[in-house]
Amino acid sequence: MLHDRDVALARVEAAFAATARNPRVLLLAGPLGCGRTALLRHLPALAPAGSRVVRLNASRAERGFPFGVARQFVDQFLTGPVDGPAVAAARRLDDLLDAEERPGPGEAGRVTTEILRATHALLAAAGGSPLLLLVDDLHWVDDLSLRWLGHLTRRMSGLPVLVVCTFADGDDRARCPLVREVVSAADEVVRPGPLTPGTVRLLLTGDDGAAPHPALVRAVHEATGGNALLATTVSEALRPEPFPEEPDGDAAARAARAVREVCPPAARDRVAVHLQAQPRAVRDVAAAVAALGDGSDPGLLARLAGVDEVGFAAARRSLVQSGILTAGREVRLVHGVVRHAIDSYLSRDEREASHDAAADLLYRCGRPAEEVAAHLLAVVHPGRPWSVAVLRAAADQALRERRFTDAARYLRRALLHSRSHDETRAQVLLDLAAAERGTDRDACERHVAQAVALLRSPRDRAAAALRVPPRLLGAASPSAVELVERAADDLAATGHRDAVTAELTLRLEARRRHSAHEHPDELAASVARLRSLGDAPAVGSAAERELVAVLLCAAALSGTVPAAEIAATANRILEREPATAAHSRTTLPLVMTALFTAESVGGAESWLAGEQRGPRLPGTEADEVELSGERAFVMMATCRPAQAREHVERALAGDARTWSDAAVMHLGWVAMELRDRALARRLLAQTEERRDAGLLFGVTTRILRAAADAESGARRKGLETLLTCGRQLENAGWRNSSMLPWRLHAIGLHQRLGEYDAARALVDDELRWARSWGAPTHLGRVLRMKGWMLRGEGVEVLREAVEVLRSSPYRVELARTLVVLGRRLRNGPEAEAALRESAAVARDCGVPWLAQSAGRSLDSVTVPITTTLTPSERRVVSLVGRGLTNRDIATELGVSSRAVEKHLTSVYRKLGVAGRQELVDALPG
Repeated sequence: MLHDRDVALARVEAAFAATARNPRVLLLAGPLGCGRTALLRHLPALAPAGSRVVRLNASRAERGFPFGVARQFVDQFLTGPVDGPAVAAARRLDDLLDAEERPGPGEAGRVTTEILRATHALLAAAGGSPLLLLVDDLHWVDDLSLRWLGHLTRRMSGLPVLVVCTFADGDDRARCPLVREVVSAADEVVRPGPLTPGTVRLLLTGDDGAAPHPALVRAVHEATGGNALLATTVSEALRPEPFPEEPDGDAAARAARAVREVCPPAARDRVAVHLQAQPRAVRDVAAAVAALGDGSDPGLLARLAGVDEVGFAAARRSLVQSGILTAGREVRLVHGVVRHAIDSYLSRDEREASHDAAADLLYRCGRPAEEVAAHLLAVVHPGRPWSVAVLRAAADQALRERRFTDAARYLRRALLHSRSHDETRAQVLLDLAAAERGTDRDACERHVAQAVALLRSPRDRAAAALRVPPRLLGAASPSAVELVERAADDLAATGHRDAVTAELTLRLEARRRHSAHEHPDELAASVARLRSLGDAPAVGSAAERELVAVLLCAAALSGTVPAAEIAATANRILEREPATAAHSRTTLPLVMTALFTAESVGGAESWLAGEQRGPRLPGTEADEVELSGERAFVMMATCRPAQAREHVERALAGDARTWSDAAVMHLGWVAMELRDRALARRLLAQTEERRDAGLLFGVTTRILRAAADAESGARRKGLETLLTCGRQLENAGWRNSSMLPWRLHAIGLHQRLGEYDAARALVDDELRWARSWGAPTHLGRVLRMKGWMLRGEGVEVLREAVEVLRSSPYRVELARTLVVLGRRLRNGPEAEAALRESAAVARDCGVPWLAQSAGRSLDSVTVPITTTLTPSERRVVSLVGRGLTNRDIATELGVSSRAVEKHLTSVYRKLGVAGRQELVDALPG
């Protein structure tokens, strides 16, 4: 179906009308892909009734056959429905063509007067019906046929003939005198215009009639300039791809990228065929533009193509006319498909030679390293003497701009160009490991190991081994552990005692001890090492801080050192440690974990604020997620839930495969404290597919899963998951449960399942440890649970919990405990004061659900529940608190589900709650 061709068709119809009086010659011209051939094929439908249509198709491959196109003309008369005189005239012309096609010795084929007379006689013998003679690709017609056609177009007087030829602008054959002769005979030149945006919209409309995104329509039209070939093929390639609604800016960028990257094979092949038919200079200029890129300097392009200024101008003019280059001041390909077309007809060696020449030219002209490196990426051979240095410089620039994937590509090519196996290659390997640190940890470790094998000095090998980033509280790679241990042994064997060796020794010890953090004996050894350093371990140097950070984290995990001691030493480290975004390449984030576990967030908050204000080192996505998790924890622990949620959302936008186990623990704790089920499910969905995680990662995700199971009614399954987590942590020597609160969740599920003895045993065990640990938030939580379980005797325990939590920065826990205390007291001034304070604290902390719960309790504080609800209603409420459904409650009480519903309706009315969820939220515990 033709689009946007009404003007061209109208001009052709007018030419048909004029043919009745005089023969006409019409030329359909334009650049490659403008739709000349499609328009030509549509013309027979416009011919008057009774017209004869003769189609002549020229081909580049048949240009060497004498009279090839003229013979097509004769053949159609010999095989068509014509009378005897026309057939005789056609045979006469055929014989003449045969004679001229096979000339005698020393003669050349020519268009004789006899041939022209025979052609005129044939047209006259065909009758008075109009003749439509269609010649496709005039520029590819063989020379003898061009001579015949040129004579014919000037000697059709008195015959009703319309000759329509298609002609490609910018083709090298356009300058041929024989082609010009036919072109000059044309009465009119018709140039099909570009397609409109409306037509592009039709081309992009799906088979189901779904309208395309406006941004995609604009992008296709702008990128193709309305060229019929490009617009049609690009639209066909993009049409099946869904394009969801997005903000306008995002949609425009995504559409432009999709159009830029698509490469329809049909368009690519057409462009390749066209370029292959052009002179060498034109092809070389096109290849130079494809190699150096759009907007390149014309002087550089001419030098790369090997032409002078005049030759470059002529080739560029030809490429613009043929639609390969855009018109304008900048030298620019019309579309990326042209670059693919050039690659398709160049051999691998030719492509490599072109990029090698481009790299050499740019290097000698002093262009930036990345411009040169972009061409070296396509060169496989060892390259030039300067290629490795240029690739490393380009990688440095990419690293500074946090383009780690680009840096890794440059460095991998540098390894291919370098054939040496010495310390220079080791440095390239270490640079590559730095680029892969946040994207491919296994490759990073492998390349560090390869670099270590090339280094001669034990000190250099030790420093290189430390390039492997620590798996923060994750499962250590055996190869990385072996690498660190071997480097430590080699360094110790040297016997050196200088400052540099001492620093390396301490850092290697830190890595070795941290790699064994899941082994109880090693954990105990780390705690003993911490105690051996005294009450105030030295933290003056970076290596000392790194080692003490590992030892503090071990002490926090085991729970064998009081929280106050851990917090004091951890804050001393942060006071001396520069704040940088790239701190996850060391063990220093373990200081944050120790501080968070010890509930000391003031120093961490100041350090993180300093990191935001200070100079930024190039950090990876893993670094940013590490910082987002730490900031989210600080925000939540200091009662700023809205800001905490923002940091969690920022982290969830990244790739979970790069997250450290410590970051997952921080994010999981915040998600649970926010009581946002959707957020917790998203975090769980992004993390539970990982298989290379350590104990901390696995326990965090299983606690999230247990909470999700409990919310969906599978409380027994959730409890079993939590108890399994507890056994795993105990086996690893991780006694501290303040950051991984599996016991608190298990206690709640035991209660909901009616297993009160098991709940009391767990809460007593947890309370003994929490008192020795000494962190106020965790201790207050356990006291609250203990107080609630003791019923009437628990008021004093709840009062103790309130006093403990007044020293906690996480005042949400104080609000929760005050609600429980107020409800337990039921009425009186103390109950009212507790509930009022709870509501005020909850509002200040940004937890409206808790403030509402306290407010509802305050409204009914003067009316004891025991006098408000009947015994049957209290039993139903108790079972609702355990998480039973109406059917489960009916089975438990031996009544009908209808009776349970009536009891609950009465409870909702008496307590002023809107439904089951508000009733559960209002229940203590």
